[in-house]
Amino acid sequence: GRIKPKASEKISILLIKFGIPISVMGLLLKAGINIDLIKSSLIAFLSISFIFLLINNLLIIRKRLPNYSLQLGGLIGNTSFLGIPIAIALLPTNTVNFTIGFDLGTTLFAWIFGPLLLQKEKHLSSKFNIKNFSNSLFNSPASRGIIGALFAYFLSLENYLGEILWIPARIVIVLAIIVVGTRLGTITKNKTNIFTFNHDIRNSILLKLFIFPLVIFVITFVFHLEKLEILALVLQAGTPSAISTILMAEAYKTNQNIAAKILFLTTICSIITIPLITLLLQTYN
Repeated sequence: GRIKPKASEKISILLIKFGIPISVMGLLLKAGINIDLIKSSLIAFLSISFIFLLINNLLIIRKRLPNYSLQLGGLIGNTSFLGIPIAIALLPTNTVNFTIGFDLGTTLFAWIFGPLLLQKEKHLSSKFNIKNFSNSLFNSPASRGIIGALFAYFLSLENYLGEILWIPARIVIVLAIIVVGTRLGTITKNKTNIFTFNHDIRNSILLKLFIFPLVIFVITFVFHLEKLEILALVLQAGTPSAISTILMAEAYKTNQNIAAKILFLTTICSIITIPLITLLLQTYN
């Protein structure tokens, strides 16, 4: 990041065009489709959608999270690279599909709507255009990954392709981490203190680590999910901000430093909040 500050933008564009569709397709094929996965995917996708709409339709909340980078940073968690490994380490294997499903729902929201929202914010457009929305929806990285997975299932190649695509999907993770490091390097080169942040970033951190997990807890409690299922989903909701938020910010050159700070700070804070959430939910009857 100090030597080649523009490198992260170039890598991000390639990842969005090719890497993310492969990762989504690989995840769908590797996990398989079952009722637990569908249920937790819907909980993640719909709850993020509801909070997002609430933020943007209530002026008092919108003032505290005034741009889409702050909102995405507060709602899209690092479920793939942190949430799933934590769940595997702490929870029984029969809850894995719940955690993978939540990751899938989060990923789909991020890569279906994230690029559209950041492009809209970059061009300062407030008009809703159904044609542009449709194009963005069907050309989004997540949509291309879903279409690829459906073709694989149609041709009965899901097991074979699932194993093959899992390898490039891991390479995508490495490249995504490089993007994060490059952006953090750029921030420090510009002598910007990574721990210096305004009220907007603080609000995004609070949303990600406290408010969103609480919302998921209420939803799972209302729908009478089992204790371990609740723990699995709330842990996923409480993960720090996702690497995908930086990839999108870099690719569309929108609020890159904000996205990097939210990711860094939520990751540091989650060292305390994730064990705290686990302890509280394990004592919950």
